Amino acid sequence: MPPAEYFVRLQHGITGGFAPPTPDAVYTLTQASGQPSLAITAAVRDSGTPSLQDAAPKSVTPDDRTTALVDELHGILKSIPTESPPGSEDIYGMDTSIAWGSDDLEWYNGGPQGCGGGTSTVKATEEHKAKFKRAVEIVQQLVKD
Repeated sequence: MPPAEYFVRLQHGITGGFAPPTPDAVYTLTQASGQPSLAITAAVRDSGTPSLQDAAPKSVTPDDRTTALVDELHGILKSIPTESPPGSEDIYGMDTSIAWGSDDLEWYNGGPQGCGGGTSTVKATEEHKAKFKRAVEIVQQLVKD
């Protein structure tokens, strides 16, 4: 069962270099303790536009399917590594980051300012990459619901 309170952020567009990354989308899901619904916000940059545009926030009342997806996501993130040092390299090769915060787990890849072109001492295996891809799919599914 997922934690009663958690925060998830998915960002597409984390790789940079000399200049910081330009995100294409940022999705945030928040389940506050005692709240009956999952709050979802989104900011998306349309192709050719310079900045993210906020989409209308929405909320989803968790059902068994939502709970199962969040539980799966939580389990995946507990089992895969992050780059070291933080923000050094996109070890999953998807130009995407996930940040998770709950009482029992703080996990993020890509660093707070994205990946800046360093080399990570931690490398993701093909199994780790497949799990991360599934984690991204779960967040995208939760945002669509």
